[in-house]
Amino acid sequence: MNWKVLKTEDDYNKASIRMMEIFHAIPNTPEDDELDLLIVLIKDYDEKNYHLPELDVLEVIKYKMQEMGIKAKDLEPIIGSKGHVSAILSGKREITLKMAQKLKNFFKLPAEVFLHSV
Repeated sequence: MNWKVLKTEDDYNKASIRMMEIFHAIPNTPEDDELDLLIVLIKDYDEKNYHLPELDVLEVIKYKMQEMGIKAKDLEPIIGSKGHVSAILSGKREITLKMAQKLKNFFKLPAEVFLHSV
């Protein structure tokens, strides 16, 4: 099939179905090329039509703290003093790039979580 920019939900659904049919295409085949194109077209349609809510980085950090069973004092080596940790977790102080890097590594989070926070 000759694929074009996906403009309707019907186009999107057809492309998604076809993508799933050829998802395990053998590399360097026409189906593999078609799969690459479909992935780009579907991603483009998603970005134009489906807006995911932005993550609240503080909520993510608090969730990870709860999940790992750690307390605010455990973040002092990463963020700084008790006052700094408190100010960050309460939203009174911004997360710096250096803090974001350390938090990303500590919590094993994707960097994208911190993109809008620094």
